[in-house]
Amino acid sequence: MPTYEYECTGCGHRFEAFQKMSDKALDKCPECGKRAKRLISSGAGIIFKGSGFYATDYRKKSNPEKTNEANACPKAKEGCNACQQH
Repeated sequence: MPTYEYECTGCGHRFEAFQKMSDKALDKCPECGKRAKRLISSGAGIIFKGSGFYATDYRKKSNPEKTNEANACPKAKEGCNACQQH
């Protein structure tokens, strides 16, 4: 639930309230009972949850040709096919 900030127009008391977004705004100050107005605040911060924002969206794609070359036998370039016969 969001946190809303209020300020009393009578006494200037500032307070916060945890409310559903569908709830009506509070209109009375808890200190003096006069009219309170909801303030515009910065709101909530962004929270990234899950396996990883960077890892899933912006990571460099791996090149399958390079991974095959990395796993290849170093003697394959010399004409040895012993690894491929298994």
